[in-house]
Amino acid sequence: MLPDWGSPPSGLERRSPMYPARFEYVAPSTLEEALETLGRYGDDAKVLAGGQSLIPLMKLRFAAPRVVVDINRLPGLDTLAEGNGGLRIGALVRHKACERSELLGGRWGTLGDAAPLISDPIIRNLGTVCGSLAHADPQGDWGSALLAMDAEVVAHGPDGTRTIPLRELFQGPFVTSLEPTEIITEVQVPDPGPVAGGTYLKLERKVGDFATVGVAVHLALGEGGKVGRAGIALTAVGPTNLRATAAEEALVGSELSDETIREAARLAAEAAQPYDDTRGSADYKRSVVRVFTERGLRTAAAAVGAATPRRATASGTAASGAAAPPGQPADGEPVTTEAALDATERQGYFSGEETIAGVMDEVRDKEDGGER
Repeated sequence: MLPDWGSPPSGLERRSPMYPARFEYVAPSTLEEALETLGRYGDDAKVLAGGQSLIPLMKLRFAAPRVVVDINRLPGLDTLAEGNGGLRIGALVRHKACERSELLGGRWGTLGDAAPLISDPIIRNLGTVCGSLAHADPQGDWGSALLAMDAEVVAHGPDGTRTIPLRELFQGPFVTSLEPTEIITEVQVPDPGPVAGGTYLKLERKVGDFATVGVAVHLALGEGGKVGRAGIALTAVGPTNLRATAAEEALVGSELSDETIREAARLAAEAAQPYDDTRGSADYKRSVVRVFTERGLRTAAAAVGAATPRRATASGTAASGAAAPPGQPADGEPVTTEAALDATERQGYFSGEETIAGVMDEVRDKEDGGER
């Protein structure tokens, strides 16, 4: 017998798990007004910029703030520019602005490569870089890209302004060191110098998906062509975006030799803290970290003009990268090859065919119960 839930409330009192709980909406015109509202409501207030994380949480009732503070009318928060010895990304800079910006190339290339990989076009049109950092999702791409570049956020609160390095901002899954009464007004990325570059690599099940694994790499060369600074950060393989500090230390002061790159990739894989889930086994994800780190370092080396050795293949031609251990993908080889799938028992993955005919053949093969 079905329980008697009583008559549903009518009008504005109607409740549904598919819609947010009732809240007040405030759209301040100045930062001071926004901070005053946050100070008045404390934990019961949430800041709205792009809303691409907050609104879904409110619809699911995972978040139920008494008041939503919309900062989209605040002036001066949409800056994306070089200045003050680095790069500034304001609180209202959308992912799309970063994707389209010609500024995010060269020594800022890690950010430029990450921008088009953020979710899908609809999210990129509205979502903000600072909002993504405040959300602190371990699968967030900006967290790793900016962490690899030693970025920090500027937070305004009732007690003034403070600067928080990203390594101190992320405290755990969806947890930051921000006070409830603070607003991130911008991200600051220090200038890495003229000879610097990097990239961001992401493995996702489909376009627009959260990362199964992501790796951000950034290098700056010092005297004699040796690595002066290295940044390697990992996405979706830990409780927060992680720095692979041992791998970074192995690179600093060294030439970008094949052996050095291979060792850094190994150390990055050791720094990962993945777990088994529907996206892949922990071993599979560590293998992806290793491969992506090696690829990323070679891409960064090419960007800064640092030549890396090339190994000979069985055919006698030259190929970049080092031979992979048995059963693991080599650099330059798709992570989801047949050998890699066999090694990690992830036969639910597709092997990455390059033609429509190849994809359809694989789909039919899987429908027939075969494995590739």
